[in-house]
Amino acid sequence: MGAVSRLPFFVTLAGLSALIMFVPAIYAYVLRDYSDMRVFSQVAALLLVLITIVALATHNRRPRNLARSHLLTMAGAYVVLPILFAVPFQASLQNTTFFNAYFEMLSCFTTTGATLYEGTARLGPPLELWRSLVGWIGGFFIWITAAAIFFPLNLGGFEVTAKSVPGRGIGADVRPADGVETSERLVGITRTLLPVYTGLTLVLWICLIVAGDPALIAFAHAAATMSTSGISPIGGVTGSPSGVTGEILVMLFLVFAFSRRTFSSDIAGVDRRDLLEDPEIRVALFVVFVVSLVLFLRHWVAVFDTPNAQYGADRIMAFWGGAFTTVSFLSTTGFVSAGWDEARIWSGLESPGMILVGLALMGGGVATTAGGVKLLRVYALYLHGRRELVRLVYPNLMGIPGSTTVRIHFQGVTIAWIFFMLFALSIGVTTLAFGLTGLSLEASLLFAISALSTAGPLVPIASEGVYAYAQLDTAGKVISMVAMVLGRMETLALIALLNVQFLRS
Repeated sequence: MGAVSRLPFFVTLAGLSALIMFVPAIYAYVLRDYSDMRVFSQVAALLLVLITIVALATHNRRPRNLARSHLLTMAGAYVVLPILFAVPFQASLQNTTFFNAYFEMLSCFTTTGATLYEGTARLGPPLELWRSLVGWIGGFFIWITAAAIFFPLNLGGFEVTAKSVPGRGIGADVRPADGVETSERLVGITRTLLPVYTGLTLVLWICLIVAGDPALIAFAHAAATMSTSGISPIGGVTGSPSGVTGEILVMLFLVFAFSRRTFSSDIAGVDRRDLLEDPEIRVALFVVFVVSLVLFLRHWVAVFDTPNAQYGADRIMAFWGGAFTTVSFLSTTGFVSAGWDEARIWSGLESPGMILVGLALMGGGVATTAGGVKLLRVYALYLHGRRELVRLVYPNLMGIPGSTTVRIHFQGVTIAWIFFMLFALSIGVTTLAFGLTGLSLEASLLFAISALSTAGPLVPIASEGVYAYAQLDTAGKVISMVAMVLGRMETLALIALLNVQFLRS
């Protein structure tokens, strides 16, 4: 691991990406799909040779600023690595352009889960496995970079509880409180979190197989749950053989997208002894309960005066469908419960797409695989609003009692509000860009929010199948790809790269 830590971060990422290609190659061999086996194994071997040459040439190369270098590498990874992922994908599929293959792989790697091949039979099992693996890798990439890069720089949501400004140290080396360099921190966090991430995925995979899912579907849904990518060979969990049991299992593991405290105690002194004291968990529970209740009452009121209406199983499935779908979209995964469609049939109401859009915008926890604004920022804005309301009544009050308010600094609240405004501005600009391609306002807004919140399934589900990413022209796909990277990296991180110290260096 010491030799790996001395390699440039991007070279290490590229090497691991090439090694992962042997997994679908082995799977294709088991299925006796020798064409896909040759494609993945040959591309992996060629990439490993090229990456080895680059690694030898850059071994022991130390950039002047490790923090800035890793932040640039993170941005570059979302641009370059999908090219590597797209090579075997396009070579295996053949009847698609490399541009579309790149779009698909970028969508998977950013855990957006938007696809150009939904509802088609063009992708075989090895390619479906490859899509799931790329999404799974993208989820783990966010886990480790959030802890090793965003945390020292007070970005990615950590700025809410930090006393210093976001992006501190871009122009000089950043060392966290423990004195560990960024490269060593990356290796250490990878060593800590990889067994957790892999173990949780394997546990859910096995549980879904026991519940009745085939091995490929079970792995795809397990990987999609842990990475919140929503990638599925069958379009989601609705048609899964595991049924409601599988949905319950997926919902239990989606909790890891709501707070880093559920899987890590290595970031910023995280304490997992009492999860219910975590503001992100509390906000998530409140939102899930309220939205689920509203969705159920919406359907129940619609059939209240209907003669011969069935209330037993339909009522239970309606509530479950709303609860599962709420959790799924709040985590920006995008799975829909089978009870979601049954509730619509029961009441005859259309899908409440705006509620799903709001959930995706809110997003999950800081340093998790979920996208969106993040629950900690939402909580900070709530505290600020409550404080202002109290001051209207008690102008001379020095502070608001409560232990949880101490952790949110005033400067963090200000930055959370700035991020929210930047996110809203990004939605406006992206919506305008989509509109210039000829899309309607409704479609443009839906595509913009879906890409920026990394919730790809939002488009077909919220529009009830009216819109899909496959309908976009080349310009629309380019806008989507830029928005995906912007939503995954976050605007504060990109702005931090443009500060004065960075430009001078």
